[in-house]
Amino acid sequence: MSTLGNIVWLIFGGLISSVLYFLFGAVLCLTIVGIPFGMQAMRLGVATLSPFGKRVVGRERQSSLAIVFDVIWIALFGWEIALVHLVMAAILAITIVGLPFAKQHIKLIPVALFPFNQKLV
Repeated sequence: MSTLGNIVWLIFGGLISSVLYFLFGAVLCLTIVGIPFGMQAMRLGVATLSPFGKRVVGRERQSSLAIVFDVIWIALFGWEIALVHLVMAAILAITIVGLPFAKQHIKLIPVALFPFNQKLV
């Protein structure tokens, strides 16, 4: 079921959002300061490729640098990305067919907000 869900996810927007994450990450990696944020954006792109069958887990050891990076991420990009996932989930939840995809968008919100301390496995 997760393979079929991932295929449908890719066809109806998952591939586009993943490519946008990769492009955004590549632009961020152009500067030395942006490399950690660009790498996390690319990691979000990989997570967006196949969210079905995965779950969000927090990192066991959280460093203070990762917490600082998460705060910077939230202030600059994270809240907008999480808001887009929330709006997409609300739009998809209108129909019964869209409910599984809305659930995947809800699952991606913590990863979009705290990419340095959350991961999708």
